[in-house]
Amino acid sequence: MDENTRYQVLRNDEEQYSLWPVDIEVPAGWQPVGKEGTETDCSAYVDEVWTDMRPRSLRERMENAGS
Repeated sequence: MDENTRYQVLRNDEEQYSLWPVDIEVPAGWQPVGKEGTETDCSAYVDEVWTDMRPRSLRERMENAGS
């Protein structure tokens, strides 16, 4: 990652996040969330919104086990 590259934030079905250069095709299984900018801007956004690092399927299993 370099300071001249523009990034977008992607999220997969497990609600995991990744930074991806805007000029490269989004890989299968990932969707843009609408945030673009510098690496620093996108990383700050991910830090703000991705507060539970567990994959969605694991969170759901743990919630169901506790019920």
